[in-house]
Amino acid sequence: MEKKLYRSKSDRMLAGICGGIGEYFQIDPTLVRLVWVIFSIGGPGLLVYLIGIAIIPSEP
Repeated sequence: MEKKLYRSKSDRMLAGICGGIGEYFQIDPTLVRLVWVIFSIGGPGLLVYLIGIAIIPSEP
């Protein structure tokens, strides 16, 4: 079975992007959120997050 990346419905803070990435790679979504915040401080994190909302489908 092929794994697909979805925005999480069960583990979400804003749009479920970090929760979905955590589920996809089978890691704790809190770690993904922490890395995302660090990435956002000095770079294009918010823009990438908005693009992720537009591109990554919601969990069926």
